[in-house]
Amino acid sequence: MGTLYLVRHGQASFGADDYDQLSPLGRQQAVRLGEYWRSSGQRFDAVLLGTLRRHTQTLEGIAEGLPGLPPAIALPGLNEYDSLALIRAIHNEPLQKPDTPELYRHHFRLLCDAIAQWMAGVISPQGMPSWDEFAGGVRSVLDQVRHDYAGHNVLLVSSGGPISTAVGEVLGTAPEVTIALNMRIRNSAVTEFSVSPKRLMLQTFNTLPHLGGSEHAAMVTHA
Repeated sequence: MGTLYLVRHGQASFGADDYDQLSPLGRQQAVRLGEYWRSSGQRFDAVLLGTLRRHTQTLEGIAEGLPGLPPAIALPGLNEYDSLALIRAIHNEPLQKPDTPELYRHHFRLLCDAIAQWMAGVISPQGMPSWDEFAGGVRSVLDQVRHDYAGHNVLLVSSGGPISTAVGEVLGTAPEVTIALNMRIRNSAVTEFSVSPKRLMLQTFNTLPHLGGSEHAAMVTHA
């Protein structure tokens, strides 16, 4: 039986004009994950990732710490939803830059509310697929892994939305649980599924084995 390792991208540029860019810390998180895997003798038979810049940059960091990865296959079904489009669909006024704890919490309260309405089909954010289409894209990738890579170790680099959706698909969680899982996935965190031709099973969720110990505590981030 193989294992699918789902990795959320490293810390991106939350609050900046372009979120889709790893911060220097995000790059360090990715390199550290690769180094951890190299030290533990981890090998991958295949690599999948979304097409966003932060996905590519995260994989580049992992590859720096773990040379010799297989050629990556880019899949749009692993791309994140558009959080700003979601918020705009329920909140017409521009948001202040979330540079205080209160504004940060306000941003994510709005986002969670918008995701719930999107999942229920209440809103259709501009330029975004429906929830059913988004979840179907993630499901298609999981089916591909199960069909093509059973018995192999697969690295998948994506974002919190697709990863929490994948967990929801495997566990059959309610929408509100999927949203809660999404909000808790940390940068560069690893979630593992066992892979067989018939099914995927959750082994671990949102772990940071590469950032254990006090020397790495400051590297743990969420946004």
